[in-house]
Amino acid sequence: MSAQLLTYLFIGLSFALYIAIAIWSRSATTTDFYVAGSHVHPLANGAATAADWMSAASFLSMAGIIAFEGADGARYLMGWTGGYVLLALLLAPYLRKFGKFTVPDFVGDRYYSQAARLVAVVCVIFISFTYVAGQMRGVGIVFSRFLEVDINTGVVIGMGIVFIYAVLGGMKGITYTQVAQYCVLIFAYLVPAIFISLQLTGNPLPMLGFGSTMSDGVYLLDKLDGLSAELGMTAFTSGNKSSIDMFFITAALMAGTAGLPHVIVRFFTVPKVRDARISAGYALIFIALLYTTAPAVAAFARNNIIDNVDGMVYEHAPEWFTKWEDSGLIAWLDKNHDAKVQYRGGDALVPVKPVFDGTRQEAGQRTLDNSASANDNELYIDRDIIVLAHPEIVNLPNWVIALVAAGGLAAALSTAAGLLLVMSTSISHDLLKKCLMPSISERQELMFARVAAALAVSVAGLLGIYPPGFVAQVVAFAFGLAAASFFPVLLLGIFSKRMNKEAAIGGMVTGLTFTFSYIVYFKFVSPGTNNAAHWLFGISPEGIGTLGMLLNFVVSLIIMRITPPPPEEIQELVEQIRIPR
Repeated sequence: MSAQLLTYLFIGLSFALYIAIAIWSRSATTTDFYVAGSHVHPLANGAATAADWMSAASFLSMAGIIAFEGADGARYLMGWTGGYVLLALLLAPYLRKFGKFTVPDFVGDRYYSQAARLVAVVCVIFISFTYVAGQMRGVGIVFSRFLEVDINTGVVIGMGIVFIYAVLGGMKGITYTQVAQYCVLIFAYLVPAIFISLQLTGNPLPMLGFGSTMSDGVYLLDKLDGLSAELGMTAFTSGNKSSIDMFFITAALMAGTAGLPHVIVRFFTVPKVRDARISAGYALIFIALLYTTAPAVAAFARNNIIDNVDGMVYEHAPEWFTKWEDSGLIAWLDKNHDAKVQYRGGDALVPVKPVFDGTRQEAGQRTLDNSASANDNELYIDRDIIVLAHPEIVNLPNWVIALVAAGGLAAALSTAAGLLLVMSTSISHDLLKKCLMPSISERQELMFARVAAALAVSVAGLLGIYPPGFVAQVVAFAFGLAAASFFPVLLLGIFSKRMNKEAAIGGMVTGLTFTFSYIVYFKFVSPGTNNAAHWLFGISPEGIGTLGMLLNFVVSLIIMRITPPPPEEIQELVEQIRIPR
């Protein structure tokens, strides 16, 4: 059976499974819709948390970034995994003991302030919409190649699927759907990695193949560094980023992970505090399966792309090359007019908006950027396609190619659903029920939650069609916003009885405003100045969330010292949260 038919089959079956689970677990109460009734088994919650957390950025984009950037890409591995440990140790058990539905619910009650709750709702919306843009772009990329539609159409299809099981099932439906999605995505990630590791190194474990020798007796990483030097690229085992920027990006990803509302809410779905700790442990194991494999996938992909693409006669390009070229995610410009693809260091070209008419993209439809004309590189490869294209590059069986497509969609859709649910519950529960319309019934609240989810799906689709960057970069911005807004207010809210509402509001507003403004300025207002020479202290927009977080801490600590302490009952509540019982 052809890869195309198998892809239709695998994706169709997986979508049917997700929708069936959503219908089977349809939420009838607000507790089911918000936290799945708080009776999810820790093992299932661990798998659901892993799927919720391992988004399109983890599945599609992370290995691509490491393949292109080498050691610099390690910031994502260190930041995201380290952040999950922070979340599991410092926040999750205490927030579960507090027993509220959402992060704004915790903020509103802990800081005894509707204003603080409203600020938290705004933070959730900013973070979630930024994050979900990356997920919807991931959905569009998968569809654009494997279903042979343009990216925008792919995003719309993904919106429809998410709409069904997020709006119908709520957290209950999403939880059990995410368990299925984790099984799909981890199988889809590991199977091709094992195949390719055996091909290159003879080792069936990609994590070990990463440090093994190849058939010629040369270590994989030594060969990569040698090939990179020959082609004018940065060595795979070294990087170009400054130490300060690497530190700030990694710290932003760590603190952002610990402050992500859609991950935190997962720990409200288990029956007890002890179960929250256990499910965090399970999730860490499930996450490690992918994260210890990603560097190997990146190294294998970079080696195979160089071997298979550099020097290739364009007229004899394989089918996978032309298919991705039709999607607008690969492009070639013959600078030296030798009819061969020359893959070198540096940007080859910047794509004009692709024309999705089913025909080959000619080089004349592309425009060179200022730096591209000064180097010999002729090939543009979107880094988000590396994981998807790799099985085709090395001629793996068609069923493996189809499986990877289904896995990429599972990763993107699982996180998108979690984010959309967080946004809908923040609007229906925290904004409407707790602030604007306290007299509404549970049935009305559930209706508003579903309406809010539907609106959120629509906006998420627009952000997927017009994303502000590649998948992992967009996600990194969301993590920066979470680090600058939520992490300090949650940490201080748990471990400081002196932390009060004035400090919480001032810190969140300061951190979010500073970080959001910095990102918008360099990404949209003045993108031409988005380089180290113009960054504040040499910190990129990806890492500015760490500085926003530090400002949040400073403002919070100053304000709490010059304003009255919280009421006595709030201080007792904080004390009770920390008692391990």
